[in-house]
Amino acid sequence: MDRATFACSTAFFRDYNSSSQGAFCLPGGHVDFIEKVESFTYSDFFRDYLIPNHPCIFSAKFTEDWGSRRNWVTWDGKPNFDHLLQKFGEAVVPVANCDVKEYNSNPKEQLPFKEYIKYWKEYIKNGYCSSRGCLYLKDWHLSRAFPEQDVYTTPVYFSSDWLNEYWDAIAVDDYRFVYMGPKGSWTPFHADVFRSYSWSANICGRKKWLLYPAGQEEYLKDHHGNLPFDVTAPNLQDRSVYPRYNQSQPPVEIVQEAGEIVFIPSGWHHQVYNLEDTISINHNWVNGCNVAIMWCFLQDELAAVQREINEWKDPIDDWHLQCQLIMKSCTGIDYKEFYNFLKVIAENRISVLENGLDDEASAKNTPKAAISTLGMLHAVFDLKRTVKVLTSLSANEDFKKLDLTSLSPPPEALLHHLKAAIDTALL
Repeated sequence: MDRATFACSTAFFRDYNSSSQGAFCLPGGHVDFIEKVESFTYSDFFRDYLIPNHPCIFSAKFTEDWGSRRNWVTWDGKPNFDHLLQKFGEAVVPVANCDVKEYNSNPKEQLPFKEYIKYWKEYIKNGYCSSRGCLYLKDWHLSRAFPEQDVYTTPVYFSSDWLNEYWDAIAVDDYRFVYMGPKGSWTPFHADVFRSYSWSANICGRKKWLLYPAGQEEYLKDHHGNLPFDVTAPNLQDRSVYPRYNQSQPPVEIVQEAGEIVFIPSGWHHQVYNLEDTISINHNWVNGCNVAIMWCFLQDELAAVQREINEWKDPIDDWHLQCQLIMKSCTGIDYKEFYNFLKVIAENRISVLENGLDDEASAKNTPKAAISTLGMLHAVFDLKRTVKVLTSLSANEDFKKLDLTSLSPPPEALLHHLKAAIDTALL
């Protein structure tokens, strides 16, 4: 990364409001294509895509040195089943049935990887048809299960990744996935977890993406307020069911080739098809540029839960706690864990600002090494964004109704520490 360019970027110092990341229309549905690695800096990506929340496509040159691009693909661009079986044959993987709808998603089951590859080969041999339906291996935490494998290296553009930094720290989960599926497999209409950013790299095969800018999904809801399962379904034209559909913009359409990476902005709903037998690597991620969107999403989710169980408010003594528990079961996080999430992110940056980085830490693939790579000014930017969201969280009435005595340090003390670290760093 060109650190000097990044440090001098005026965009880095500018104080953007979260409203700058709202709904927007791409002129003519155009999506920028980033061709050359050597001429595209982190500063460029930060200024032109992260902050304004615009999609883009990275060329295959950005992934050409990945081990998966070399080893998981045959000479003619197909999945290398023999190599994959040799490396991962004994794994158990999550598989969705694309032909079945269950609660607005595809039902999943756990299968031995070798059984899935056997199915996939037979599915191809039978003209992409099977009595078992079209099965799609999705959300496989391969990096966590096989950390020693040379699969890929996260591009620097996506390295400010608070979600995986936090979940790695507590050793519970991660948001790094491998997808594998035959031609015709697909993912229904959705927005990503916590309204995060996502990036998706095709190891082989081709995908078609249908993207709707944040806010456009409101026009796609039915008269009950539910989003469609499939945005290409003919019944969306029925105004008695989808009364605002004719007000929606056409989706932004992307055809992603082998080796290319698609960057999906925060809060953009999308639907994805595999046009060929395809393998991809996907990350969901949040950072200082979109953490306010994550916080807004959590507030909306809690409000929805409160509306659903409002009639039980008086009989239940711990109604507010029950709402938090329900929200966590639906989204994976509640307000107290969101506080701890912000705390871990902040403390990692404060540590680097106050103590620097020792040689051992800088040589490892650690969050602190990533913070150091992006530079001290980026750490300050992260802390400023954390202060804004943490200030809002601390003032939130639903947060204040919780038992906060278990939080260490208390929110006021953490905010004071953050502001002092920012002031010291800017001296």
